[in-house]
Amino acid sequence: MTSRTNPPTRRHAIALLVAALGLYRGQARASDIDVSHILAPGGRLRAALYPGTPTSILNTTDTDPRGVGYDIGKELARQLHVEYAPVVFSKNAEVLQAIKTGAVDVAFTNATAARAKDMDFGPPYMAIELGYLVPPEPTVTDLGDIDTPGRHIGVTAGSTSDATLSHELTNASIVRAPTLKDAVALLSSHQIDAFATNKATLFEMAEQLPGSRVLDGRWGVERHAIAIPRGREAGLAFLRKFTNDIKSAGLVQAAADRAGLKGIREP
Repeated sequence: MTSRTNPPTRRHAIALLVAALGLYRGQARASDIDVSHILAPGGRLRAALYPGTPTSILNTTDTDPRGVGYDIGKELARQLHVEYAPVVFSKNAEVLQAIKTGAVDVAFTNATAARAKDMDFGPPYMAIELGYLVPPEPTVTDLGDIDTPGRHIGVTAGSTSDATLSHELTNASIVRAPTLKDAVALLSSHQIDAFATNKATLFEMAEQLPGSRVLDGRWGVERHAIAIPRGREAGLAFLRKFTNDIKSAGLVQAAADRAGLKGIREP
């Protein structure tokens, strides 16, 4: 089983988050009511999330959901003085489509050049290494074994891993899983030799598959940022200050601790 440093207790992580919010009071606020109208034109902040990863949201049936995206969205709604309205999709591809069409107001995702063609981003609030999860009794033992004829490498359909590795892996075959739950099933049944995404998600998946492990090393880095639909550029100045403030106040790290997310670093 993949080893992980024991995360802070949930009570301790919540205390850290509360403390971070306390430090943050009085900083960037939507003093101009027009900013709220721009970023949450319906009078509530529809925040797009997807389950199964601490970067977005965990335990969607819990009375106190956890996740970096969830906590950042909640604080953003507070600063905009609007209702917080999380919208949970089954997979990240649906989140991206919802932002692209304006069906939601914000999302919390990897800010890539390709995605920037369809949506606008604030500055990154955290960075996470990209890696591979291998199943029990793996056929792959290090990164050098990945791009080999006959290997089957899983990615989430429409993800950054899909877009990048479809071009970078010239010998291995790409297998696209609709959701992270499907990816765990593919690993468990050895239909894929490894699954690629950010390490925060990989560690979460590893807990569902005893004997699996995250390979050492990385093949890239994700930089997560707040995304908004096109046409709301007037709200970007507020998002830039909001993002810088929550980083300096420690809210991002506190949210990561509460969700058990490990391995993040400054973007």
